[in-house]
Amino acid sequence: MAETLSSLADLKGSAAAAPEAPKHVQKLDAHGRAYATGKRKDAVARVWIKPGTGQIIVNKRTPEVYFARPVLRMIMQQPLHIANRVGQYDITIDVSGGGLSGQAGAVRHGLSKALTYFEPELRGPLKKEGFLTRDSRVVERKKYGRKKARRSFQFSKR
Repeated sequence: MAETLSSLADLKGSAAAAPEAPKHVQKLDAHGRAYATGKRKDAVARVWIKPGTGQIIVNKRTPEVYFARPVLRMIMQQPLHIANRVGQYDITIDVSGGGLSGQAGAVRHGLSKALTYFEPELRGPLKKEGFLTRDSRVVERKKYGRKKARRSFQFSKR
């Protein structure tokens, strides 16, 4: 049983040290790929990365075709630019739900997680930029007795 500590000096000299931070290890599947799921609003992105020539496939299409707006492609590729890994990985993405903006955010989140699974030392820079945090903002639900989530019906005196 654990010894009883009666003063702060006993606590200082006790053998119970603070637990160490968890070690992050590489997580790969049988094909040598890292897999992660990213989410944003109602969109869910499944991301697989493996070493390669930099080919990116989004729902069996190129990013230029799927994400037509340059801003969405920029959001999607931010983790690769932060980690200086542009053109080093082949990336396969299946994304569904939500709109294009939410899907781009989901891809960014999933790609960041997959990069940390493939190279755990990238966790620091990606976490500092906030790419590993799931953006929990979602659409507020409609309430009964209201026209929308917060909007009331128009008031009429007569």
